Amino acid sequence: MKGPSLEDVFRAARELEGVVRRTPVLASESLSNMVGSEVLLKAEHLQKTGSFKVRGAYVRLARLAEEGVKRVVAASAGNHAQGVAWAARRLGLEARIYMPESASLPKVQATRGYGATVVLEGKSFDESLAAARRYADEAGAHLVHPFDDPWVIAGQASIALEVLEQVPDLDSLVAAVGGGGLLAGLGLAVKALRPEVKVYGVQAAGAAAMKRSLEAGRPVRLPHIGTLADGTAVAKPGILTFALVRRYADGLAVVEEESVAASILLLLERTKQVVEGAGALPLAALLSGALRTRGRTVLILSGGNIDPGLLARVIRHGLSAAGRYVLIKTLLVDRPGELQRLLKVIADANANVVSVLHRRTGITLPLEQVEVEITAETRDPEHAKALLEDLARHGYVLLEGEGSQWARPRPAVAPPNPP
Repeated sequence: MKGPSLEDVFRAARELEGVVRRTPVLASESLSNMVGSEVLLKAEHLQKTGSFKVRGAYVRLARLAEEGVKRVVAASAGNHAQGVAWAARRLGLEARIYMPESASLPKVQATRGYGATVVLEGKSFDESLAAARRYADEAGAHLVHPFDDPWVIAGQASIALEVLEQVPDLDSLVAAVGGGGLLAGLGLAVKALRPEVKVYGVQAAGAAAMKRSLEAGRPVRLPHIGTLADGTAVAKPGILTFALVRRYADGLAVVEEESVAASILLLLERTKQVVEGAGALPLAALLSGALRTRGRTVLILSGGNIDPGLLARVIRHGLSAAGRYVLIKTLLVDRPGELQRLLKVIADANANVVSVLHRRTGITLPLEQVEVEITAETRDPEHAKALLEDLARHGYVLLEGEGSQWARPRPAVAPPNPP
């Protein structure tokens, strides 16, 4: 399969004029101070359909419409689905989208809202893609691949042309990587126009198929994938995208889930931008130290289609990862006043109690004791650490269970009468 040329990228950009948004580049002094160099945010989460994916989808469907194609089919966990559905409606094409059974309800509803027929089939993106291929063969529909397509890549590359105009003194560009279509397009365009600019990709540890493939020297399939950055949950990169990423990318970083959650929260708090997991990957790489850039760095906030329920969980997880939520789990003697005494220690440490779970019965619960699980909100990691030290000084011992990074489990129970 032949990759796109620079002229293809310029053609794609011309076709997208007046069709998609020219998204802004946002400055953030607070993020720049945290990273130690200037950080700018390319707000593709504010794009039509909430993701950069509409660029490549529209360009690909525009080519098909010129060729007389009337029916298209695609597979996606959400963002490509919405992009294809929106573009098909605008171009007058019939679209059928296969999505994993676990796809978030808002993404499914949005895709249907753009006029596409949605079929939930498969446990993963790869299974949905297989179903889409079968339908394409049976119904004669044209399959619009989410990343391994030259015109899709050319459409995504239009972002690079905008960034180079908006930030003429750009030094580094960072984007999330799933199947590799975005990074492939960015790398192709940037290296052709400004070869001195560094182009980096970021993957979640639970779905680092491109990283593993680069190490192996060929596209390889991961046996299992799982990440809250569901927009990048691809088990195997494309043949074309792999070749382009290997040729043009200056590096590929991998980050843990805690960093992704913390970055979603940070973008929400400090910049008031709501992004999904994939959109937060570039910032997670810089803040975690997995990637170090120089000079002016633009991070692509690739999507904002995050399920509200997931966002609530991510906020809680992010607060915990940032040392601002601490889970305190201990045993108390089952008598009046013991819970009040524990809460006073927490209050005296100026921590805020978010929730209290009080268990009086259980197979493993010692006789005449109760298990208490308290979620407390703290200011920062130092405050969280000080709270746990105060609890230890008062004789409380944490039981095994989840908690902040300082709340390490200790196999013991509380004394019968804490002082």
